[in-house]
Amino acid sequence: MTISQQHAARVSELIAQRRRFVQATVVRAQCPTSARPGDAAIVLADGTVEGFVGGQCAEESVRTFALAALDSGESTLLRILPDGADEFPEAPGSVTTVNPCLSGGAIEVFLDPKLPAARIVVVGATPIADALTQFGAPLGFSMDHTADTSAVAGATAVLIASHGRAEEDTIRAALDAGVDFIGLVASRTRGAAVIDSLDLNIEERRVVRSPVGIDIGARTAEEIAVSILAELVRSVRVDGLAAPKGDDDQPRPSSAIDPVCGMEVTIGADTAHLRHDGVDHWFCNAGCRARHAEELGVA
Repeated sequence: MTISQQHAARVSELIAQRRRFVQATVVRAQCPTSARPGDAAIVLADGTVEGFVGGQCAEESVRTFALAALDSGESTLLRILPDGADEFPEAPGSVTTVNPCLSGGAIEVFLDPKLPAARIVVVGATPIADALTQFGAPLGFSMDHTADTSAVAGATAVLIASHGRAEEDTIRAALDAGVDFIGLVASRTRGAAVIDSLDLNIEERRVVRSPVGIDIGARTAEEIAVSILAELVRSVRVDGLAAPKGDDDQPRPSSAIDPVCGMEVTIGADTAHLRHDGVDHWFCNAGCRARHAEELGVA
């Protein structure tokens, strides 16, 4: 298996695992530099870099800006210029950083954050449930159509279209799992009766929506599904609806400024480090650490 095949396989694996990461690809390299166009790496949410996008300092810049792209969810073209290079005008969708460690070349790296598609659990064996599952996928949702009322953990939203079957149990399971959008397909009268039977608090009542869907005068199963998905899209795009936090949603790693070259570095287990007079110093590479240790007169 070639490196590119390994990279593609790893990307597929992370997507299947619903993990957050950034795909970093060198799109331009100006000699002298060790990177070449097509070189690629994966930056995980904990700052781990898998692959090659240049030397140690270039990799540190990619790590820093990749984590920022992961936070924003926006793709970025990262321009890494050597110290003393001509200023490069900023443009929307791009960012420029000066890397004093570069050997004189410059590289451009495209940072593409890969975030798991919002998982939508649809409960019920009904025409509306079928239509929701069919129409939700083209909108970019990961649709999970199931009759299992307990399969709701990690869902961004749970849509219940079971026509009276185990509705209360599904709502309770979704609330306990921290789901922030629970839609019940029911008439206004029956939906209110189901919600009242659960003895919900104010916050829980906010989460459970019935009848779910924007009023568009829908009559058919397909039209009802469109109205529900429209409300769901609005909740995601406008209201900021997000999935409950999982194991992969750890906070962004801490960072520090290299006291020698001034680079921002991500603090990890392998980051060059020196503790002097009770103060921790972090470096982009071992060379900066050695220089600072010499300046301080320590080993």
